[in-house]
Amino acid sequence: MSEESKPWLVAVWPGMGQVAVSAGYYLMSKLGMRALAEVAARELFDVEQIEVKAGLIRPGKLPRNQFFIGKDPTGQRDIIVFIGESQPPLGKYSFCQKILDFARNSGVERVFTFAAMVTNMHPQRQPRVFAAATSEEVLASIAGQGIVVLEEGQISGLNGILLGAAVEAELHGLCLLGEMPHMFGGHPFPAAPLAILRKFSQLGGFELDLSELEAEVETMNERLGELLANAEQSLRNGGAEEEPEEFGTASPEPKLSASQQRQIEELFRQSQADKSKAYELKQLLDRLGAFSDYEDRFLDLFRGESS
Repeated sequence: MSEESKPWLVAVWPGMGQVAVSAGYYLMSKLGMRALAEVAARELFDVEQIEVKAGLIRPGKLPRNQFFIGKDPTGQRDIIVFIGESQPPLGKYSFCQKILDFARNSGVERVFTFAAMVTNMHPQRQPRVFAAATSEEVLASIAGQGIVVLEEGQISGLNGILLGAAVEAELHGLCLLGEMPHMFGGHPFPAAPLAILRKFSQLGGFELDLSELEAEVETMNERLGELLANAEQSLRNGGAEEEPEEFGTASPEPKLSASQQRQIEELFRQSQADKSKAYELKQLLDRLGAFSDYEDRFLDLFRGESS
């Protein structure tokens, strides 16, 4: 990490619509990040379940909490991404203090969290980005950026608690919340992380290649348009005989086919050489419902030097 840079930290956890972690993984892939450190907090986590494969019980796994680092596309600023696999059931505030201790020791200038903002928006409308800041100074810095200030309310989980701890630590911080519709609460909604990353890169003064997320949103809108057209046709016909198909769901396959495994291995090979392909790999693993099986191996892609 260069001494003259003033790093930004982005902290994300799984949550509504996978908005935050999708944006975090995208940053990791497009900025060619490498693993930097891991937070040791075994006392705050517990094993909730074990996995069985081919009749054999696998050892229980504690959630991992890791920092990754890369340069913004201009090469001027270090961006650190913290990926938490899970939020601790207890000791959330002390856990956040551990993260901020690392941030302070790394010279971090500003702390960001990403989150979802569920509203009654139409799913084909472009999502807004809301924000809440740790100080008037930070709020002033986002004026004129097309970001809606969250005047009042609550930010649940560590997305909010981390910034509450940042206020006490006198660190500048900002939560960016991507809007998503109620009907997508349990499903990925790529338009929200896309909107967040557009504003994040705008605030950072750099251009981020968002083409993969844009293609994902376009595909979702096409699929959604078909479903809405079918629903309207059903209403005109006096009601559907069958239950309407639910957007974004699929029956999980019992195991991966040989063709799917080859596709996964090829994308792992490509991602090893070019980390910008890693998000395409994650999309595939998510579609196949196999990311949890490959998660450690996926994160190992970022253990080498930054590209």
